[in-house]
Amino acid sequence: MTTTADLLQRYHSVLPSYVKPMYAEPISLDHGQGGYVWDLEGNRYLDFFGGVLTTMVGHNNPSVTAAVQAQAAKVMHTSTLYLSEPMIELAEKIAALSGIPDARVFFTTSGTEANDTAILLATSYRKSNQVLAMRNSYHGRSFTAQAITSHASWSSTSLSGLQVTFVQGPYRLRSPFTQLDDDAFTQAAVADLQQLLDMTSAGEQAALIAEPIQGVGGFATPPDGFFGAFDKELKNRGILFISDEVQTGWGRTGEHFWGYQAHDIVPDMLTFAKGVGNGITLAGVVARADIMDSIKVTSFSTFGGNPLSAAGGLATLDYVLDNDLQANAKTMGQRFLDGFGPVVEATPWIAELRGRGLMWAFEMTAPDSLEPDPSRTAAVLEACKTHGLLVGKGGLYGNVIRLAPMLDVSADEMDEGIAALRAAVVDAS
Repeated sequence: MTTTADLLQRYHSVLPSYVKPMYAEPISLDHGQGGYVWDLEGNRYLDFFGGVLTTMVGHNNPSVTAAVQAQAAKVMHTSTLYLSEPMIELAEKIAALSGIPDARVFFTTSGTEANDTAILLATSYRKSNQVLAMRNSYHGRSFTAQAITSHASWSSTSLSGLQVTFVQGPYRLRSPFTQLDDDAFTQAAVADLQQLLDMTSAGEQAALIAEPIQGVGGFATPPDGFFGAFDKELKNRGILFISDEVQTGWGRTGEHFWGYQAHDIVPDMLTFAKGVGNGITLAGVVARADIMDSIKVTSFSTFGGNPLSAAGGLATLDYVLDNDLQANAKTMGQRFLDGFGPVVEATPWIAELRGRGLMWAFEMTAPDSLEPDPSRTAAVLEACKTHGLLVGKGGLYGNVIRLAPMLDVSADEMDEGIAALRAAVVDAS
């Protein structure tokens, strides 16, 4: 029988050195059910990370599994060269939900490719290679997506055909504006944007791309209205706004279906991926028709929107809507805040708890300072595993624990997760 030790040896012998498993003693996930997963040795874990926010409505969700199995028995792949009802139906639903007028949808296989496509559209539409992005951002692994990523630990190259200017993003804790209240912080960030545009633009900027809540950046969460204030300045200059909803999309923030809706704006484009297929490969970009149609040559997507992925996406979307999981995200998010917030207040080495809905993170520093403490963060990560809870890690300095329970997490599961977190904090103290 294959063991975790066997898999780890094979992993290191065939995968690149920069691909690394999590934990000092990595886990081999064998199967899952609902909010739980089991390793090859039969150990059970409550999954509060979902493969980096990708399993949205539980492992082996009956509705999604049945839809994928039924489609697999018919036809698994076609491409956009053929008419496929699952692809078209999913595009119709996403376009209607996007809030973008006269929307068009282009399917891709990953969030990276979706963001790459959005930048292609923006630069083509605006006839400019100048792009704005946020400090502390992460938008993917491709050559283009790396250029608009402002996160040193995840930046593979400094080479780019784009001219990128990074503006003040929502990560306030380590910014020059850390002492400002919400309104003053927003005003200061907009003033920074204005100055950068005045000083660095050579002609017209194509677009600003931003995550409503920064993912890899440690769930940095801006004040409501933050991007609305940005968009007013952008619109004055004709600059497009792209909302990277790869991690925030489909109700995860609780109060809204899309993260951008907290900011009283409608983006020119948005991208989606990760949980939208509950683990199956599915992503895409939504844009106004005039922007999407700015590409004049024939193009297609080999795997984007294939029937198997579209069937999984339709089942996931219907499950989210039919069960009002956005409301559950809000309710369970408040339950988490009520249960774990007091722990944060009482722990001098937790500098900040941030997030909303079912996106939460807490950042660890030396007691009563802003000096990052990645070693204690690693200790908390390992302790969570010991107590049967899977969480993520992030932040510029590797000192942030990220939590993203399934959208259908129950009250009992949330309480179990909070208890494990409390125990992990005690272990790491």
